[in-house]
Amino acid sequence: MNELIVGEDGTLPLPWLAEPLAQALNTHRGHALLVHAAPGVGALAFAMVLAQAWLCEGRGSGAQALPRPCGRCGSCRLVQSHLHPDLTVLLPESLRREHGWPLPDDKTDGDDSKRKPSRQIRIDEVRLLIERSTRTSARGQGKVGLLHPAEVLNLQSANALLKTLEEPAAGTRLLLTTADPSTLLPTVRSRCQLLRLPAPAPALAVQWLLAQGVADADAAQVLLAASGGRPLDALALQQAGIDARAWAALPAAVAAGHAGALAGWPIPRAVDALQKLCHDAMARAAGGPAVYFPTAGVPARAALPALQAWAAELRRVARHDEHPWSEALLIEALVGSASQALAAPVTAAAGPGAPRSSTRPAAHGAGQGLDTLSP
Repeated sequence: MNELIVGEDGTLPLPWLAEPLAQALNTHRGHALLVHAAPGVGALAFAMVLAQAWLCEGRGSGAQALPRPCGRCGSCRLVQSHLHPDLTVLLPESLRREHGWPLPDDKTDGDDSKRKPSRQIRIDEVRLLIERSTRTSARGQGKVGLLHPAEVLNLQSANALLKTLEEPAAGTRLLLTTADPSTLLPTVRSRCQLLRLPAPAPALAVQWLLAQGVADADAAQVLLAASGGRPLDALALQQAGIDARAWAALPAAVAAGHAGALAGWPIPRAVDALQKLCHDAMARAAGGPAVYFPTAGVPARAALPALQAWAAELRRVARHDEHPWSEALLIEALVGSASQALAAPVTAAAGPGAPRSSTRPAAHGAGQGLDTLSP
């Protein structure tokens, strides 16, 4: 699975990586780089391609250097086969399985394969990276350690990494990614140069989504808005069977109390969609446009106090989205709460400029169904 790196044809896995990749290759000379990017923009692909470029034997040097890995040299072929001896990729176990980048101690059969994969980068994995960094480079281009995302380093593994971040072995570069630098230990952040990876321009993102099989430009724009401008998340919606039409129809279905509109959705995705609908309903109630859904489809006159109570309830559920819920019951409760909040009436204003308010607070009504399902 080479969707994260440059193949033999020299094509980048994501077209919007070209400019930040050239910037990083031209300007970042430090031994530790922290890539800050929103989820769904391609931080892992960027980090993988940058690591491949650092190890590439065909890029050349100086003014003649290629702005990306060549994809054809021996080093690039080793990266493509996931066997480069000078590249250590640390991902949470769940991502290692998804992308095919196992570590030597990973088990693939027996009872251990049935356990839930870890979502952390653990201390023994960091120790493996440290040990590999002390070895002599096998191909003479240095060594690279990649950690994605850095926020899943637990406290012990983050502390174990600090000395290597500050004083790595000769020829070693470390590459970390994060969606939120503030979640990292200050001692980790302070040892890294920061590079921000922006979301692509909408036109480029739409063009890429069309190439991935999205029906047309209008559908691509709906999915891109649904994902906050993050094209990988937009494609994930499409691949999950949530096309532009289904997304646009969701506000009316939820407002009508139709839980079937979210049937089969994973709880984190359902909660995320409802939070976006709640945001847009509050924007509409305040007189602004929707952001995540087509504006015309979002109820515009729900009472702000009811929407605020619903938002608080959704935040509470989001904190426990890994709890072993009864999914069907939780979806039903979530949609019931949403329907009540979106239908909460607004009293007539007392006078010009007076704020609108609900005839009932709806805070209890919106939360009662969910309270019975609390973890």
